[in-house]
Amino acid sequence: MKSPFSRFFGGGNKAEPSVKNEVEEAAVEAVHAAEEVIKLPIDKIVPNRFQPRTIFDDDKIEELSRTIHTHGVIQPIVVRSTADNQYEIIAGERRYRAMKKLQWTEVPAIVRDLSDKETASIALIENLQREELTAIEEAVAYQKLLELHELTQEALAQRLGKGQSTVANKLRLLKLPEEVQQAILKREISERHARALIAIKDRPLQLQVLQQTLENDWNVRNLEEHIHMLLHPDEAEQEEVAVKKVKPKRKAISKDLRIALNTIKQSLSMVTKSGITVKTEEEDTEEYYQITVKIPKKKKA
Repeated sequence: MKSPFSRFFGGGNKAEPSVKNEVEEAAVEAVHAAEEVIKLPIDKIVPNRFQPRTIFDDDKIEELSRTIHTHGVIQPIVVRSTADNQYEIIAGERRYRAMKKLQWTEVPAIVRDLSDKETASIALIENLQREELTAIEEAVAYQKLLELHELTQEALAQRLGKGQSTVANKLRLLKLPEEVQQAILKREISERHARALIAIKDRPLQLQVLQQTLENDWNVRNLEEHIHMLLHPDEAEQEEVAVKKVKPKRKAISKDLRIALNTIKQSLSMVTKSGITVKTEEEDTEEYYQITVKIPKKKKA
């Protein structure tokens, strides 16, 4: 039987028409072929070793298990037999986890005879069609497809229907320290945060800025401004000096206002000389000059 991926990954680096559709068609052809559905013991099924998804949302698995409990399994999982008398999942790991949560002893499945290369390709492509993958999981999937099929970044981008820069930017994330990659996987920072951190070449400083980002809950702009200040200290110092040199403009006071203020202050001085403690507060606003006078009441004997 001809591999459903031969049209997609074979034949050199030239992209065929409607490559994105071919990805989906290849996955659908491999996973949803009209084959016999059988019941398999759930304890003989193992996860796909090529699964790009490293974190499964427990809440979503719980939600899926409730749906399966109510409506049953609409689509069987797809597996292949292994040498140790077990079955490795090709597609449908979320369904498998949901059925396991329901403590099912048997699950509906389709058994296919696929190679490691074909199994990995199906798992990677199926997951790339989902939107909830993190940027790191997506980058790992790209990297594995490049290695499996010996493609260039440009060729892979063409076959996935994506821009080469998109693929390249994702792959650059894999050069970040493990701590940064884990922060992306846990969705503590976004892909844009991570791409900003790439500008820092010093690893300890990179991790320090990551920690500051998490502690201060910086958005991307805050982070970029901080990194710019770290990488261009001379510019930051010049800006600080320029700010210090800017002297606040003194507001001009008209002659009439000056006379009025002097008259009030002289009157308050006379009151103070009479032995009465007077407290005053002055405020200069855009619309008026305010003087608040506080005269304490005499205590009763």
